[in-house]
Amino acid sequence: MHVVIVGAGQAGAALAAKLRTLGHGGPITMIGEEPHPPYQRPPLSKAYLLGEMEAERLWLRGPDFWAEHNITLMLGQPVTALDTHAKTLTVGGQVVGYDALAMTTGSNPRRLPAAIGGDLPGVYTVRTLADVDQMRAEFTPGRRVVIVGGGYIGLEAAAVAAKLGLDVTVLEMAPRILQRVASAETSAYFRELHSSHGVRIMEATGLDRLLGEGRVTAARLTDGRELPADFVIVGVGITPATALAEGAGLTLDNGIATDALGRTSAADVWAAGDCASFPWKGGRLRLESVGNAIDQAEVVAENILGAGQEYAAAPWFWSDQFDCKLQIAGLNAGYDHIVTRKGDGAAVSFWYYKGDALLALDAMNDPRAYMVGKRLIEMGKSPDPAAIADPQTNLKALLK
Repeated sequence: MHVVIVGAGQAGAALAAKLRTLGHGGPITMIGEEPHPPYQRPPLSKAYLLGEMEAERLWLRGPDFWAEHNITLMLGQPVTALDTHAKTLTVGGQVVGYDALAMTTGSNPRRLPAAIGGDLPGVYTVRTLADVDQMRAEFTPGRRVVIVGGGYIGLEAAAVAAKLGLDVTVLEMAPRILQRVASAETSAYFRELHSSHGVRIMEATGLDRLLGEGRVTAARLTDGRELPADFVIVGVGITPATALAEGAGLTLDNGIATDALGRTSAADVWAAGDCASFPWKGGRLRLESVGNAIDQAEVVAENILGAGQEYAAAPWFWSDQFDCKLQIAGLNAGYDHIVTRKGDGAAVSFWYYKGDALLALDAMNDPRAYMVGKRLIEMGKSPDPAAIADPQTNLKALLK
């Protein structure tokens, strides 16, 4: 059985490796748009951008792994067509047949429209190695960067820029940074953290357009003010990369729609990672995280080989900003109150409850709270909020 994987990112790499671990001896071909072997994306906006990590340390596997495991890499070549009836892909002018196909196409960054200056030179997104390589030369002390979007990517880029001595302004259209993904308490924590490092946070502030002739020079706000900018980073979210799937007639629903096993609407076509949505608690869910990309891809690998195992997501995320490591477990959608727990020193965690049910937590420099909270959520346990709030409570005892 020839398994073809479209997308050479975290999910694609995990799926290919898992197939070999499970004993699949047939050919495996992984196709990637970028010229690089599969690599980690999270460090791009952190250690790599800071210059603390070399490109070789980004690679998910050593340079010999793919050849040693007889996994063919077709890199730097986009797939231009998929025919699910003929079971073929068109890649750089050649046709590749498959017996099973896995779509691990990931996601694309949202960009600002060209009509408001989004395509001016000096305007960047943070998604690929090429994106970061292109912008690294801009990070010179004293230069002015405007970051559009106060989500995790924007804030991570802001932290790097501030560490490197730049003048940093973050624009957030919503009333607060991180509004879409976190509680007001978490937003306040990171607002204070960034402000203490000299980052200017401008919330409830709309962008009218980017200005410049031949290169970006300023950002004009909706209230008419203009902020000088030597360059701009846009961090306004990502969208699932579904163009190939859509062109082939696959069912889409906030990404490529799969069943609980990872199967798409086409026979012998599977999907995993950022691009895929799957059944979740009576609805559908699509997760943008390393953990999901790996876990879902490995379940799909098992199912391609006939396991029939449903994917049970256990969401977790992280972000590094300045000296803070944020670790998140669970999904906070629908929470109605927050329980705050003080840890050792400056550590703190915010626990999301809906009624009596624990949904999620955000832990800042508190790995113990994170690990216990993650286990509790996975076990379906919801401790008394008063016990969580009491710093004298032994968290590990709550797992019994």
